[in-house]
Formats: sequence, structure tokens, C-alpha cells
Amino acid sequence: MERVLVWFRNDLRVHDHGPLTAAVGQGIAIPVYCLDPRQWGTTAFGWPRLGPYRAVFWQESLADLRSRLQGLGADLVLRVGTPETVLPALVQELGAQRVVAYHEIGTEESRIERAVAAALPCAIEWFWGRTLLHPDDLPMDVSRLPEVFTSFRKEVEAAWTVRSPLPAPTRLPGWETVTVDAGPLPTLATWGITPPGVDERRIYPFVGGETAGLARLQEYFWERDRLRVYKETRNGMVNADDSSKLSPWLAMGCVSPRQVWQEVQRYETERVANDSTYWLIFELLWRDYFAFIAWKHGAKIFRRSGLLGIDLPWGQNAGWFQRWCDGETGYPLVDANMKELQATGFMSNRGRQNVASFLTKNLNIDWRLGAAWLESWLIDYDPCSNYGNWIYAAGVGNDARGFRFFNILKQSQDYDPDGTYVKRWLPQLAALPPHKVHTPWQLLPVERQRWLAPGDYPPPIVDLWESARQNEGLYQKAVGATPPKYRRSRRG
Repeated sequence: MERVLVWFRNDLRVHDHGPLTAAVGQGIAIPVYCLDPRQWGTTAFGWPRLGPYRAVFWQESLADLRSRLQGLGADLVLRVGTPETVLPALVQELGAQRVVAYHEIGTEESRIERAVAAALPCAIEWFWGRTLLHPDDLPMDVSRLPEVFTSFRKEVEAAWTVRSPLPAPTRLPGWETVTVDAGPLPTLATWGITPPGVDERRIYPFVGGETAGLARLQEYFWERDRLRVYKETRNGMVNADDSSKLSPWLAMGCVSPRQVWQEVQRYETERVANDSTYWLIFELLWRDYFAFIAWKHGAKIFRRSGLLGIDLPWGQNAGWFQRWCDGETGYPLVDANMKELQATGFMSNRGRQNVASFLTKNLNIDWRLGAAWLESWLIDYDPCSNYGNWIYAAGVGNDARGFRFFNILKQSQDYDPDGTYVKRWLPQLAALPPHKVHTPWQLLPVERQRWLAPGDYPPPIVDLWESARQNEGLYQKAVGATPPKYRRSRRG
């Protein structure tokens, strides 16, 4: 029987896995994962690319994949080294006739793929499984992808084609003929990372791996029946079931987006079809869109000037940036989200939009610093979504509509009206009444003495409206427009 190496990457699952299914059909599937030292290097700004929480999630995901493969009668071969070195060596050692793998999107990932293909002494067959929609099923070529999401969505929805997910193999035959040292699972020490503590304030106890990911899908859709209200609750920041929380498993490939799609279709048949069920698919389309945009534009999504080539005069105020990272800006909603990030490796989508807006529109700090900081900390980090969202927030990406910034105070009232979320992560504000908790700088001296210990919470780093006015002027000058008369809009 032909021996086929299955190179696992960001696809740590056995369900809906095209390369694995093909390898089983061709002969003896030999699953392989390369622990590439580049994955735990540093960002361009010197921070670890692999933060402690994502490291734990990654470790758990690899352990779960090995366990599931062992249940199918095989194992996961683990090697430390670059794929362009490890894979050719394993092909020679095991006498493999071919390698199968999923394509990844990204400039670094593409370089690695080219290096692997050049180094292998055998053929490599590529598959696609990164997105809900297969590129061949799009109504347009990726090179002609619309630069506005709504246009993309409307074209796609006019003629849906979503391929059915592949079932997981029931067995990987022939493993008993393979003689190979499977290698040890990585530890945090492998990556030079100190185990993080568990903060009891965390919203959801994320556990890596396909088993936990599919369990969350079952729990959120069927056991707790929360899909029916997803659209209404998805911006919540306090309760575990306000949103699906599937993003970490999607980012690591522990759950297939097509599997999520299939479950939504079943839910609409067996329970209810409404705006909320549609909205979860809408979010998957956003994820697809950023992936295809990254494919279309390549390295542009990482450039300071973004897709639009706008050379904004970004500042590099190190002190301000550090206060933003540490959650010490003086704006409770921003600070609570940044505290949650460092304590858990997670932040809601609503929180990400607010902290990104504040960094770029109020502090005028280079968006790439914020993107790299979140790359280091988020357990659901995905380069396409992370950088796609950051250039969007900075006004240099897709669907740019001039200078758009989030009114942090209105956002606070809309999404945390009684201060429950803010008080969870900023205990020094716990005694403040709801109508005071989001504006502690407005406390009277007697109120500050009653509710705050001296020095417990910093004053605002900048004036919200004045900083936005000044930075809007810089933006309009950079794009060559006449600065409009600034109004204190409550839109946010």
C-alpha cells in the first residue's frame, strides 16, 4: 500500500479533513505535525508571537488530535523543526510516496509551502479547507474580489454553494506496518513559556482540541439552545453564552466552518430559522472575506498604509501605548477589555472594536502595534481576521468610510449599562453606582473619597472628543480631503 504523509497545520481535527480522507483512500495515512520554531518566535515589535494562553490551547489541541488518531488505530508523528527540513526527512525514513496538506493563507505560510514543495523528493497534493466557501465556488475570481464586504456578501448569497463536510474516517488502516518514533507532545517549556494562571473571572473555560470544540458546538446550539438569540446577545461581554465562542477552535482548525454550517442548517430544520441563525452564517462570511482579502492583497494587509496606501502620521508614544496594553487609559470600557485579554487571552468582538478604535482614533498610535499585541495574546489569533479587522479599524482597509471612531461612552452605556463587565475586571470601581462607573473622572471630591481609594484609578489619558477632533484632521489631510466641521455625535 502507498504511504502518504498527512501534514497537519492549522487543521487539528479528523472530521471534514480532505487530506486525511484522501490519504486513507490512497493507502496508509501517516499523520505528521511539525513544531516549527518560527511559530514561537517574536513579532516585528519584539513581543512573543505565541502568548501563554494560545500556547496552552495549542498544546491541548495537539494532545486531543493525537488521542483521536490513536482511537482510529494510528498516531500523530511530532517533530520539532521547520517543515521544509522535517517532511523530506520523514519521506525518506518512511518510504512515503506522497504528501498531502491544506493550503494556508499568508505571506509566511506561502513561503513555507514553496520551500516544502522544493525540498520534497516526492509529489505534494494541496487541498482547501480554510474557509466556509471553496474558492472554486465563488461567483468571482479572488483577484476580482469586491473591496466592500456587502458587495461580496450579496454576490455570494445570490448563488450559495457550500460543500458538505466530510465524515471523519472510522479507521486508519495499515499503521501496524509503520515503524516510527511518534515523538513526545510539546510542553510549555518547549516554547520557553511559563504556565499562565487561571483567573476565576474568565467568561468561558476554553479547552483546546476537536473534542472540546465539537462539544461547544453541541452545547451552544442544542443543549442551551442559544443560537435562536445569537443576534440579540452576540455583543454581550459578561455571559459565556452571549456568543458562540467558537472562534478559538475555528482559528486552530479544531472545528471546520463547514461543520458549523451543517449544524446551522440542521438547527433551522429542527428548531427555528430566524435572523440569529442567519447572523452566525453572516459572521462566517466575514471570516471568509478577510481570508480571501488576505489572499488577494498578500503583504499589503501588514503594511502601515494598508490596502488604501494612506500614509497617516501615526504616533509612537510608548507611554500611551503601554497604558493601553495594561488597561490604564482612564476609560473603564477600554481598560476592562485589556485587563481581560491579559488575564485570559480572550476579548469579545465588541471589546476588540472599541480598543482598536481608541488606539487609532484617540491615541493616534500605529495600528500595527495593536495588531501585533493582540497577535501575542489572543487564543483565537488568526492573521487574516486580526490584520483585516485592524486595517478596517484604522481606516486604511476594506470598506473605509472616512474617519469612523467609536464613542466609548455611548458604547459603555449600550453594552454595559450597569457596569457589570467593567466592575468584573476593574474591582477598584466596584463601589461606584451604575451612572458613575463609566466616567470616574467626573466624580466630585467627596464621591471620590467615598468610592475610590487615592490613586486607585488613573485619569483619562486624553480627552475623548478633542483627541478625536485632532486626529480626524490628520486623517482628512492625509487623504487630501477638507476636514469637515466636527460635531460631538453620539453615534458610536
